[in-house]
Amino acid sequence: MATRKALFLDRDGIINVNHGYVGDYENFDYIDGIFALIDTFVKAGYQVVIVTNQSGIARGYYTQENFHALMERVQRDFSAAGLPTIPVYYCPHHPQGKLVEYKKACRCRKPQPGMLLRAQHELGIDLSRSVLVGDSWSDIEAALAAELAHSFYVCEKYMPENAPEGKVTRVNHVADVCAQAQQLGLI
Repeated sequence: MATRKALFLDRDGIINVNHGYVGDYENFDYIDGIFALIDTFVKAGYQVVIVTNQSGIARGYYTQENFHALMERVQRDFSAAGLPTIPVYYCPHHPQGKLVEYKKACRCRKPQPGMLLRAQHELGIDLSRSVLVGDSWSDIEAALAAELAHSFYVCEKYMPENAPEGKVTRVNHVADVCAQAQQLGLI
């Protein structure tokens, strides 16, 4: 039985500034507050997991090898900050991809919950006790489809009118998540 709770983090726009198709470390700028956010949730007993759509692979902007090399560098930064190893799940597909092997609709691309479900299976995650932080409504839709306990929508715009009451909290900045999570009794 899955007993571990997880903090699922989108990458671009949550961990790093979304400059558009970030495929190398030179263009990887951390979002203010992300290290503190991760540390707070780790101390509260959460397994941190990155779940990220990477259509830049399907579009031919960078390769899977480039992506893995970048994420290894990011993990070194996390480790240097005293954070644990963070598993990374990613989707290289896109229905309008340029590269044939990645040009498809799939179950792993958010808003589908495939990456969350795979992490649940592989890491023993209890999704009903888990939280997601994302900056795109497709991130939130994936969390809702996977029946996570709560999601934080990091966006300065209003949430869609169909946002389920009590399941999603909108915040302006990543640095605002911890205070809201504490108020909700999640940490």
